[in-house]
Amino acid sequence: MRLSRRWLVLLIASLVVPATPARAAELTRYQYERRAMGVRFEIVLYASERDAANTAAAAALDRIVRLEKVCSDYDASSELLTLCARARPGRPLRASGDLRRVLSRSLEVSRDSRGAFDVTVGPLTKLWRRARRTRQLPAASRLADARQRVGFRFLSVDNKAGTLTLARQGMRLDLGGIAKGYAVDQALAVLRRHGITRALVDGSGDIALGDPPPGRNGWRVAVASLRDPGAKPVRFLSLANRAVATSGDAYQAVKIGGKRFSHILDPRTGLGLTTSSSVTVVARDGITADALASAISVMGPQSGIALAERYRDVEALSVTIENGRQRIVHSRGWKDTA
Repeated sequence: MRLSRRWLVLLIASLVVPATPARAAELTRYQYERRAMGVRFEIVLYASERDAANTAAAAALDRIVRLEKVCSDYDASSELLTLCARARPGRPLRASGDLRRVLSRSLEVSRDSRGAFDVTVGPLTKLWRRARRTRQLPAASRLADARQRVGFRFLSVDNKAGTLTLARQGMRLDLGGIAKGYAVDQALAVLRRHGITRALVDGSGDIALGDPPPGRNGWRVAVASLRDPGAKPVRFLSLANRAVATSGDAYQAVKIGGKRFSHILDPRTGLGLTTSSSVTVVARDGITADALASAISVMGPQSGIALAERYRDVEALSVTIENGRQRIVHSRGWKDTA
């Protein structure tokens, strides 16, 4: 599961395009940002009035901040960690609609990926974070103990009753691979309710896109190279009313005992991946793109891309580097633009 961020570059500067004086008077480009969920969220929108733009952006960013209080696995006072602390095996707990929606989608992707994506991975996440800091692998006994408390089948959500249930003692949920995707979806929805349709919300690589900027067919997004993420991008996407997420480890890796481990955790082993990879997913919404990017990273190119092709309106690109050789695999409908 992904613990931190992505290597998808948004070419915001390229979005300012010449327009006729009439068009320029109608819509102006505005940009906003705020830090939440451990990353910077950025909003780019087009509006006819500054006050309307400011009001809509503030409401959207406030929505993201409220979701952080629901989904954070760092803040002990968050709804997520409060419920984990209160949980007793088999006892239903009341949960907010936001948390239930995120967990319900998580369970769907977990089943589809056969556990490659799993939000119950929290006990293993805690061990792996410590291993990365100390550069020492967790003891086998501690891994075995943590794995007893991990498994998406031990989590159930009852949307009719408004509850969630954890089946085992000591379970801890980690929404790091899906919450930001949900947050950008919700922020974009807030903008639309305020009448702003030409907008983009970027949560450090989890991107929700509305209608395109004036004079363009889509928002131009560049996918950074895995081999040289600082180089000028050569792979681009042009998208509107879609979402994009990228899971990668170009900068996030550690060597332990001479072996390279990614920050991306495999829920089935409790250890970081050993193959350097970058996975970009385009989907109808951010929550799906985010979760699938995490799942495909763990599954590997062949199985992961096969999973993406089982979803409607989903395309995916997988780039891996192993023994110095780069391998690129993508879904049948993947389409770069110039």
